[in-house]
Amino acid sequence: MMAWSQSVLFVAYALHIAGGTIGLVSGTVAILARKGGPLHRRAGAVFVMSMSMMAAFALWLALVIPGQFPNVIIAIFAFYLIATAWLTVWRKEGETGRSEKIAFAIGLALLVPFAWMCFDLAFGLPLFFKTAIAIKGPILIALYGFTAVIAIAVTSDAKVLLAGGISGTPRIARHLWRMCLGLTLAAGSAFTNGLPRLLPGPMHVTAIYFVPQFIPLILLVFWMIRVRFTDWYRESAA
Repeated sequence: MMAWSQSVLFVAYALHIAGGTIGLVSGTVAILARKGGPLHRRAGAVFVMSMSMMAAFALWLALVIPGQFPNVIIAIFAFYLIATAWLTVWRKEGETGRSEKIAFAIGLALLVPFAWMCFDLAFGLPLFFKTAIAIKGPILIALYGFTAVIAIAVTSDAKVLLAGGISGTPRIARHLWRMCLGLTLAAGSAFTNGLPRLLPGPMHVTAIYFVPQFIPLILLVFWMIRVRFTDWYRESAA
């Protein structure tokens, strides 16, 4: 590969890692800060910008480096989650626009091939593409889980568009679960993909590397329960 191409790749990797690192820090601050307060809003804005940068360079790297197609999907999905989470609170209650329609189209475009693949696997049919990795065991479970999450997100988008907007508790819940899931993807990328590559010796991912990405999921469950089943949102709004 030409020298200038190596330099471009190095810069892209550096910006991707920088965006992910800032996203992890700012996302952690946002998820722990008082919701709706100045610190939460500032940290959330930094999180959205840094995660968008991370996803953009991850997508570019996945397109220019052969054999990285799964990362194309993950990068697009990460940006989709963060963008729709931000749009949810940026819009006034009960409003939608062209951006929500574009987001729904992107989510649907991600869902269709995964749903097709899951259908083929569930009924023992041949896949519509070739893969060198056997899709079974943990990989199969992860595939079903990823597809279910996309289906939930797309269904939610459709409901918002049909209703002409979202307000109240569902609006806050939609914002929080998409942000928390975006933070989970960032943690997974950092600790199961990035960090092991920086350590000496051959890349080896053990179970301990998966622990950090479970923390945002635990916080996600906590906030969904608090928002949906307590008076926290009404008291906070008052």
